[in-house]
Amino acid sequence: NIDQIALESGPLNFVLADLGVSSMQIDNPVRGFSFKSEGPLDLRLNPNKGISAAERLKTISQDELEGMLVENADEPNSAVIARAIISEINKGTDISTTSQLQQIIKDSLKFIPGKNKEEEIKKSCQRSFQALRIDVNSEFEVLYEFLEKLPATLAKGGRVAILSFHSGEDRLVKKSFQRFLREGIYSEIAPNVIRPSSEECNTNSRARSAKLRWAIKA
Repeated sequence: NIDQIALESGPLNFVLADLGVSSMQIDNPVRGFSFKSEGPLDLRLNPNKGISAAERLKTISQDELEGMLVENADEPNSAVIARAIISEINKGTDISTTSQLQQIIKDSLKFIPGKNKEEEIKKSCQRSFQALRIDVNSEFEVLYEFLEKLPATLAKGGRVAILSFHSGEDRLVKKSFQRFLREGIYSEIAPNVIRPSSEECNTNSRARSAKLRWAIKA
């Protein structure tokens, strides 16, 4: 609703959009965002709207789930994970908690070889939960709408900086900035993505995946 905000305030000189999910939400087991602690498989940013991740899994097809894991999280084992989850659902399993989903994913990836097996499985669990969260909250659709409305809300010479936290978000931001630059709507955009320093990552591990891009209205 940035267009509504600009209508009330007038053209915006600077916009900073932080696309990250609140750490307080992630760390609250009741919200079901993380598999690190037992909780309901919900994943909704607003628990009073839409359907939970558990409900979403009851209606999804294997092909749709596999596509979701690829598009929303670049999951390399998407086919294996999707097959395992749908197989459990077809058996009548009610996947209603974070630990249940985590266990299904872990069991499906036992074939992964090598000393990094545990770390690879952990990353796949993280990506799978991320993919479901993005889907349940329509995060890409909301971001796309924001990016489309953004230029009209900026004053001449107005600046925007967007902080994203995974490749899917960053791709949308990059493509939008590049398109509006070609169309002459933006006069300048960040030539390259800006990443946090190693020092910042050491003090805040959640900054590791952060990517910053900026643009200036013509």
